[in-house]
Amino acid sequence: MAARIERVITSGTFSLDGGDWDVDNNVWLVGDDEEVLVVDAAHSADAIVEAVGGRRVVALVCTHGHNDHINAARDFAAATKAPIWLNPADRMLWDTQYDVAPDHELADGSTFEVAGTTLVAIHTPGHSPGSMCLYAADLGAVFTGDTLFHGGPGATGRSYSDKPTILNSIETRLLSLPPAVVVHTGHGDTTTIGAEIGNIT
Repeated sequence: MAARIERVITSGTFSLDGGDWDVDNNVWLVGDDEEVLVVDAAHSADAIVEAVGGRRVVALVCTHGHNDHINAARDFAAATKAPIWLNPADRMLWDTQYDVAPDHELADGSTFEVAGTTLVAIHTPGHSPGSMCLYAADLGAVFTGDTLFHGGPGATGRSYSDKPTILNSIETRLLSLPPAVVVHTGHGDTTTIGAEIGNIT
């Protein structure tokens, strides 16, 4: 059975630099009827567990360490025995939520196998130092967290973020992907690499 992509939308609060914002997050599941990989565990472990539906979770991959992308990670992992992966450059963000380290260090080039599909991690710093994307070539899909959205780059006006860095990451690491690749974002609508080429400013 071919791998498929599923989305769960969860709602909660993003907190950083003393501010709080109500946000809706996209949680992405890649897999088949037997096993699944989860991209970001946001806000509601129960909602993600329900979407998993008893399938084996090969990994929970955190695109970055902002609390709205990791605040259900430990509860989800406890419920599913999923190993948690995070780039260590975002540990200072993770450590504001948890006093236990993630299970594995996510690095540029890390690969994951699920339902006959390979996902490759791409380091795309800028939104945060450890921001990562996951590219599934045979699905024509990339999961960009908060690095690239429908309409352009993710926000960089907060601690640990930098606009020139995110622009360089997108231009050198993402825009080199085929234009038809579908961009599955951390918030909001999907887009394509080709559609965003003119929005990187």
